[in-house]
This record gives sequence, C-alpha cells and structure tokens, in this order.
Amino acid sequence: MPDSHATGTKPEIVNHLGPNSFKPDGLRPFFEYRPLGLDKLTGGKVGAHVIRAKPGKHADAPRHTHALSFQFVYVLKGWAIFEYEGYGEHKIVAGSTVYQPPGIKHKEIAHSDDFEVLEITMPAEFETATAD
Repeated sequence: MPDSHATGTKPEIVNHLGPNSFKPDGLRPFFEYRPLGLDKLTGGKVGAHVIRAKPGKHADAPRHTHALSFQFVYVLKGWAIFEYEGYGEHKIVAGSTVYQPPGIKHKEIAHSDDFEVLEITMPAEFETATAD
C-alpha cells in the first residue's frame, strides 16, 4: 500500500512525532510547542498541541484573554499555578483538566520545569490580548 503522505492523495491521520518535534517559538517564550496536526486535518477548526516548559525559564506573561470558542487543557506532567478571573488561583497537576471559558481573564503565576500539557482549542488560530 503506498504511503499517502508521499503521494499527497490524503491527509495524514496518523502521525509519529519524535523528540525533536517541539518548536521553540510560540505564544510564550518560556514554553515549547509540539503541534499535533489537527489544524490541517480540520481546516483550522480545531487546534491541538503539547506545550512544555523550557527548563530554567519561568512564567512572565501579563493577565490576558483569548478570542476563541473552546479551550481545554490536560496536564501530562509537573504542575502550574494559574489565576482565573472569578475562580481564583488554582494549582494544576498531572491529571488535572481545565476548561477555560471563552474570553476568561487569566494568568500563569508559576510552573515546574517539567510542566507539560495537552491543549485543544477551537479554532486552531486565535488572538490573545492583554487584560486589565
């Protein structure tokens, strides 16, 4: 059976991402991002990536919001402390899930060097704005 990636006939529905698949540049300079390809498979309707901390780098971002309709986070490793408007501070750890309502103001306060999460968003691309 021919490799559909090589022939270009169908989008890849199975991907094998190696240890070098993290990108050093993304929304936050203290994280690395591993895109999972859902943006291409869904025409931009859904985004998914694994985000991990850059060891020795610490959270340094203002309170902000995202212009999207859905955002879900599942913690794979480590821990982080976030502040969510109307919900207070929460320490999330491996196994924690977070549904961030559209437009909620939030800020990361701290994270462990091994912090890693799976994040799913709708749409894949969205704007982020600083919030008061």
